Amino acid sequence: MTELVTFGETMLRLSPPSGDRLETATALEFRTAGAESNVAIAAARLGASSVWLSKLPESPLGRRVTNEVRQHGVEPRIEWDDGARQGAYYIEHGSTPRPTMIIYDRADAAITTARPTDQYREAIQQASVFYTSGITPALSETLDETTRELLATAQGAGTTTVFDLNYRSKLWPPAEARKTYESLFERIDILVAAERDVDIVLDRQGPAEELAESLAADFSFETVIITRGADGALAVHEGSTYEQPAFKTDTVDAIGTGDAFAGGYLARYVAGDTVSEALSYAAATAALKRTIEGDLAVVTPKEVEGVLDSEGRGISR
Repeated sequence: MTELVTFGETMLRLSPPSGDRLETATALEFRTAGAESNVAIAAARLGASSVWLSKLPESPLGRRVTNEVRQHGVEPRIEWDDGARQGAYYIEHGSTPRPTMIIYDRADAAITTARPTDQYREAIQQASVFYTSGITPALSETLDETTRELLATAQGAGTTTVFDLNYRSKLWPPAEARKTYESLFERIDILVAAERDVDIVLDRQGPAEELAESLAADFSFETVIITRGADGALAVHEGSTYEQPAFKTDTVDAIGTGDAFAGGYLARYVAGDTVSEALSYAAATAALKRTIEGDLAVVTPKEVEGVLDSEGRGISR
């Protein structure tokens, strides 16, 4: 049985060297990036057997994506589309006072037409955990429907479902996102949400513990995890609260930190760790990711354990 299956988009990430502007750059660094593949890669590098489901163009660009995902120990199971587009995004790193700039080029990418297939359903039915994020249903009406059907497949098979809000304002307004998210919640076992997304999209304010408790009560989640950036993370599970401070880190590239957190958590969840142990592992994985250029958490279990041993673990009550 596969421990973790994820479903979603992966793009090409193109960026000029630090300090260069996109409009004057003569060279672009070429990487891959996507929330669901990022999570699968982090979990795989930390010992979980991981499969990533998606749809890609049958082209050198599509194969570039699968090659990198496979390189990190994840098995891609892909629906190929001859002649479709490969989504991409451009990132120009800023430094004070110039902000980082991201330009997306993902319209009509192959993933936007992905429908549930026997290959997808079989992978999910044979998995311990199925993960997707709020980015996926935002990409097209087709993907909204597909996300619902795949979550229903997981639920019917007894596969634990994990959903990260991952709100992106460039994809849809908060009210539309909220309507979609809340319509999916009945099929979700574990919710992961940035505190800012709970505020902006779900229109809930207050201390993180109260937010997690109210979400768990209102939607019958098994676990609610609230991430709070520099303030760490908090989880509510079966009436108990677990707090985890953020670990000290020098930030080279913050993009992908949340995905690294989710991947670290799920790697230990499928291994049978407690919520508190998995939360600490997630925070350490996220801290390491911030020291690495690109979206991917190219880390090892030994490195994560080193962070935990040097800085300690969270508290539960």
